[in-house]
Amino acid sequence: MGRSRAALVAACSLLIAVTVPAIARATDGPGPVCDHQPAEHEEAPPGAVSVDPGVDGDLSAKTAANPPGTTFWLRPGTHTLGTDEFGQVAPKDGDVYLGAPGAVVDGRGVNRAAFTQRARDVELHGLTIRGFAALQDQGVVNHDSGDGWLIENTTIEDNAGAALMAGARQVVRHSCLRDNGQYGLNAYQAGDGITGLVLEGNEITGNNTGDWETKVPGCGCSGGAKFWAVNGADITGNWVHGNHGAGLWADTNNNDFLVEDNLFEANDAEALFYETSYNLVLRGNTFRRNTLVQGRAFASRGDNFPAATVYLSESGGEPRVPARTSSIDISGNTFEDNWAGITVWENADRFCNSPANTSTGYCTEVAAKSSCTAGTIEKPPAYDDCRWKSRRVEVHGNTFRFDPGRVGCTSLCGRMALLSNYGTFPDWSPYKGTVVQEAITFRQGNRWHDNSYAGPWTFVVHDTSKTVDTAGWRAGPYSQDECSSFDGGTAGC
Repeated sequence: MGRSRAALVAACSLLIAVTVPAIARATDGPGPVCDHQPAEHEEAPPGAVSVDPGVDGDLSAKTAANPPGTTFWLRPGTHTLGTDEFGQVAPKDGDVYLGAPGAVVDGRGVNRAAFTQRARDVELHGLTIRGFAALQDQGVVNHDSGDGWLIENTTIEDNAGAALMAGARQVVRHSCLRDNGQYGLNAYQAGDGITGLVLEGNEITGNNTGDWETKVPGCGCSGGAKFWAVNGADITGNWVHGNHGAGLWADTNNNDFLVEDNLFEANDAEALFYETSYNLVLRGNTFRRNTLVQGRAFASRGDNFPAATVYLSESGGEPRVPARTSSIDISGNTFEDNWAGITVWENADRFCNSPANTSTGYCTEVAAKSSCTAGTIEKPPAYDDCRWKSRRVEVHGNTFRFDPGRVGCTSLCGRMALLSNYGTFPDWSPYKGTVVQEAITFRQGNRWHDNSYAGPWTFVVHDTSKTVDTAGWRAGPYSQDECSSFDGGTAGC
């Protein structure tokens, strides 16, 4: 969580009192998955073990009794896992679970988790999993972050905690992660070993029903999906909407994300929050009516921090961290009537070993923690490498449309931002004063160009006290948005 989270957390206490406009479903792009999954596995395949919903705990018992690589067929009906809070299924390597139409695994508000332990290459198809009482930051499916899991055509809904954890090479495809208490997905694994994560064609909606940012102020523990130290993720063709907080939130040393061809609609806060992370391709997505709840909360109390639909906080391109790109490339996206556009922010007080770094125990990917201390951090290479830098951000070929009447705002909306704060903390920081403000604005390769704008956009630049109009944004010393159009026309020189 960055500096801005202080502002974001304060906003969360107001979220309940603000009504989100109804989601207008798009006619193109990703669409409904929840309640629209195919009816499959109507009969048990040859060799499958049939699981009886009339026998409490039958799924757990038969999983324990059979060897690795067994296929289980869950008959139609409600399957339960006993009356103990630790009633659960512990798959073995290669186990496959197939749900017949109408097969539900129900925790009845008693069991904490459905599928647990660290088996590899487990598959779930066609199930509905609901009613589990997971604890904070824990998940119902793949509770212990096993590697190689495939979750397909499955609905995980109405649970506490996270619907789903993640391991390396996990694939979640055409599944419904709906109305869970904390997250739809919590992509965290002890030891930070998640690589090759795939989210394809899912619907992620209504999550964080427990309003965790109010329940545990400053936790940074909510959203449609949260990613922690994931190295390589393809997030394509999903419908991410109506989440009570951020839609997708990548927090701390994530790298090499492709976020492409998704539809983000009516998420209360940011559609995409990319924090202290590296190397992102954000391409071909549609963003509609996001950040309205958070934006209105900020405006109602006069908070001038630029709430964003896409928020890059201490995140940038880093060629020394291997990825498919060495930049943050934001291109070919369409933004329609969101509270705001893109904010590129860097907290001058947040760096490796600083008390202002809330990702406790983590350092940047290009510095040794031992070098980021008083007496050493002032000299290169530590001076450059101990900061998570918002740099090498390129925003181009996007369409930004904003009508304040349709959004329902009168101030502090329709803004794009590139800024930092005045450095003050800790006393041994070499980044005090305007050092980072100058760097992010002029020296870190952050560039907007060839975009198309419609509506009364303004631009916050250098720090929160400086707001400029289109002419000021394009003129020196900022010189942004070369070859862009500001009348709704086609960009180009």
